[in-house]
Amino acid sequence: MTEGSSVPDEETLALAHRLFDAARQGDSATLGSYLAAGVPAGLTNTAGDSLLMLAAYHGHADAVRLILAHGGDANTANDRGQTPLAGAVFKGYTEVSRVLVDAGADPDAGTPSARAAAQMFERNDILALLG
Repeated sequence: MTEGSSVPDEETLALAHRLFDAARQGDSATLGSYLAAGVPAGLTNTAGDSLLMLAAYHGHADAVRLILAHGGDANTANDRGQTPLAGAVFKGYTEVSRVLVDAGADPDAGTPSARAAAQMFERNDILALLG
């Protein structure tokens, strides 16, 4: 950001895009280095999708663990009210769902909730994880 401005500069935006892409791709090396350097684990894009949401929705359990270890919140919903756990359930990612549940993700949070998504798509293996 430039001094006196609340609008990110091009370099800052490029870095943010690189981090969101890293989360989507499960690039834990890139995410880890930037998170260790102080990039906030709760960074969100213009749709309110956090790094954790993107990693969860794309099925990257190791990246999910990494973001959680750096302070990512398992219950932060995006602008549409969707949580990382609901995204993982929707896509059928059992391991990611387990990681999020173990981190305290609320299966009844969000719209639709992870529990509702598991019931709707008959993801019985994940439904059993939700308790």
